[in-house]
Amino acid sequence: MRTLKLHPDCEAGPVQSVKATLVPTAHGCKASFKLEGDIAAIKVPVAQAPERTDFLWKTTCFEIFWQPDGGSDYREFNLSPSSRWAAYDFDDFRENARDAPVQSVAITSKQYADNLALDAAIDSDLSVPAKVALNAIIEDTHGNIQYWALAFQDGKADFHSEVCRQLRLESR
Repeated sequence: MRTLKLHPDCEAGPVQSVKATLVPTAHGCKASFKLEGDIAAIKVPVAQAPERTDFLWKTTCFEIFWQPDGGSDYREFNLSPSSRWAAYDFDDFRENARDAPVQSVAITSKQYADNLALDAAIDSDLSVPAKVALNAIIEDTHGNIQYWALAFQDGKADFHSEVCRQLRLESR
C-alpha cells in the first residue's frame, strides 16, 4: 500500500494516516483505501443502495484519477463508504465533464474504532499505460475537511492536477 500525504494547509484531525493501493484488472481495476485514527470522530456516510451519485466529494470519500498515456483526457472515480459512486470523463484539466461509461462498481467498507477500510472493484474501460492518483477527502464530525493524496501541487488542494498522479501503471 502507498501512504497518502495530508495537504499542508490542512490541520491535523482524527485521521493519522491514509493508505491506498490500486491494481489494474482485465476489465478495470481494484482499489483499496485504509484510514487509521479515531473513526468515531469522522463523518462516515451510512450504507445505501449502490448507485451513481453526484457530489460524494462533499464529505468523506475516496477518489481515483486515471489518465492514459498519450493525451490530456482523464477519468475521475468517487467512491463512498456508503457504496455510492460516481465516474466522470474530462477532455483536459476540468474541461467537458460528463458521466463516464462504467459497467459496474462494487464497494465494500468495514469500520472499526481505529480504522476504516474501503475496497472497490471497478468494471470500466481503463487504458494502460497510465498515470493514476489515489486521494481521500475526510470530513470530521465538526465539518473540518482534510485532503490526502500521493502528492499535491503548490497552493490550494486540487485533485485534478496532474501532480497528484504519482502511481505509474505499465501493464495489467
